[in-house]
Amino acid sequence: MLSSTLLIAGLGVTEIILIVVVVLLLFGGKKIPELMRGLGRGIKEFKTAQNGEADGTSPASKEHDNK
Repeated sequence: MLSSTLLIAGLGVTEIILIVVVVLLLFGGKKIPELMRGLGRGIKEFKTAQNGEADGTSPASKEHDNK
């Protein structure tokens, strides 16, 4: 069970550890939280735009405001 839960996209434990080490070497420990924060904001903006809520309001509330 442990080995199946640690597999992400076909990567094993060794590969995941290697990727983490390379990322730490490239960006350093202080830069990673900033990168993850930016990644999270980007994903949030993408999902918002995908739902058609670019300004934070739903399309249904826009129709209600126009009446």
